[in-house]
Amino acid sequence: MKAIHFDKPGPPEVMKVINVDIPVPNKNQILIKVKAAGINRPDLIQREGNYPAPEGHSKILGLEVSGLVEKVGDSIKNFSVGDEVAALVNGGGYAEYCLADAIQTFKKPKNLSFEQASSIPECFFTAWSNIIDRGKLKENQKILIHGGTSGVGLAAIQISQLFNSTIVTTVGNLEKKKFCENIGVDHVINYNENDFFEEIKKIYKDGLDIILDIVGGDYVSKNLNLLNKEGKLINIGFQKGSKVELNLIKIMLNRLTFTGSTLRIRNSSFKAKILDNLKKFVFPFLEKGKIKCFIDSEYDLDNVINAHKRLYQGKHIGKVILKV
Repeated sequence: MKAIHFDKPGPPEVMKVINVDIPVPNKNQILIKVKAAGINRPDLIQREGNYPAPEGHSKILGLEVSGLVEKVGDSIKNFSVGDEVAALVNGGGYAEYCLADAIQTFKKPKNLSFEQASSIPECFFTAWSNIIDRGKLKENQKILIHGGTSGVGLAAIQISQLFNSTIVTTVGNLEKKKFCENIGVDHVINYNENDFFEEIKKIYKDGLDIILDIVGGDYVSKNLNLLNKEGKLINIGFQKGSKVELNLIKIMLNRLTFTGSTLRIRNSSFKAKILDNLKKFVFPFLEKGKIKCFIDSEYDLDNVINAHKRLYQGKHIGKVILKV
């Protein structure tokens, strides 16, 4: 089968298409003939050499796919050859065939294309796990979501809307600002024109309940100073750096929670519980078109270099997808 490979870490140009053996599913896995794969920032970080694949998992890039079931493991009863599915995978998505744990796999909603379905797993699993399971978002709370037009950002916005949240987000240009306003975000701040900290301080004097951050660096201290008492800061990225200096007094006096997570290293049972909740609370809205999968652009497998470059440009709104 064709798959994306790189011999050593580096820029997008280190990637190339090679031929490798088709993987064989164990008793708890299914083999998916891939139609589309979502591109996520962890893919870029892995290619750069800073986020190696967990031991025992495929070193091929790609954490989410959609396609057709090609084979099923001996223990699998709820999937059959030919089923249209999507899955959160532990690597291996940038290829013509990919293994997926059955408990991390779901039937593709009939109203969605394969490209749209491939955009669901990594972003919606991540958003739900952090703002609901970890952040304990409640009805009518105030939440700040940094990077609102990223895949995770758009998933988090739409999940928060199910809870009647007051939603604030940050974006980097006017086009992104208008997009977020059009999907119902309460307050959108272009951080290249305004200081998000000062803007939020003026509007939400009592502070925010939850902040979901992908930036890190000097955002961390600002975020903590925007929270109300018992507020929660959840970091899922560190685009501006992972090392920061903090004044702990603010955290202690206001009883703040500062936490973070990564999804890839968690076991299948953990991810299966997230999927169960998504099926109950999110998928019905996906199937009715009330929650949407926003696709920025699509690239063929052999054009993966330009797909990664698109993410680096920072101009995308929604997901960048590989068509296989």
